[in-house]
Amino acid sequence: MTERSKARNQKGALAGVRVLVGRPRHQAGALSAELRELGASVIEIPFIEIRKPRSFRALDSALKSLASYHWLILTSVNGVEAMWERMSKLRIAQGSLDHLRIAAIGPATKKAIEQRGAKVDVVPKEYVAESVVRSLRKKVKGKRVLLVRAKVARDVIPRELRKAGADVEVVEAYETVVPQSSRTRLRAALKNSRRRPHVVTFTSSSTVKNFVELLGRTSRRQLHRIRAASIGPVTSATLRELGLKVDIAAKEFTIPGLVAAIAKSFAAGAQ
Repeated sequence: MTERSKARNQKGALAGVRVLVGRPRHQAGALSAELRELGASVIEIPFIEIRKPRSFRALDSALKSLASYHWLILTSVNGVEAMWERMSKLRIAQGSLDHLRIAAIGPATKKAIEQRGAKVDVVPKEYVAESVVRSLRKKVKGKRVLLVRAKVARDVIPRELRKAGADVEVVEAYETVVPQSSRTRLRAALKNSRRRPHVVTFTSSSTVKNFVELLGRTSRRQLHRIRAASIGPVTSATLRELGLKVDIAAKEFTIPGLVAAIAKSFAAGAQ
């Protein structure tokens, strides 16, 4: 049974629970919808804003040279959207990808790629960089690899694949910034006893870092009895590094997995 189907069997499991969703505004819908389906009251305050990079020069150059690569790695839906948008802008045909083997981190990224007509060859068992490396280490020796990702991202994949003998080129397709308009809204939500969330969701290391920045000098005491829900081990590690507890951790590192973990945490009715 998948995490999504498990969650559906828990109708009303989150009735009366306020959950703060910090995903980018255009991506909050899926997580919010699944939480509401279980009865949660959702507060959407984005911790991340997705912006175009200052320059598309590196990405455009790579896309014009797709024939020279053997592998393409995409780490997020944002990367997929940005890449295909540039391909359209540059009038690069979909067929230019046919010779490539494609690796995607996570089912959402895989789905986004397939919706655009490309075939995904590798999806790691776990949706973290280390699992990508394990999946590809023996396949990329002597190969040229194009990694399309955010401006600020961990260097695990390029570093480890280069050690495995791959020629890896990293290009930035987008960048994530702190949405300053969320600062006042977040602080107000934490102060208001009627709106104060019971849970804050974290879906990436960037959401954690930006949450802490948005808090600013706001007392950490305001987070007392608010549960932090993490989508995966990298996000959890970032929470701990920044002095926050991990109260809820998804077993399956996906949005349905995160929702199921939150529902399970409140199954006993303790809030």
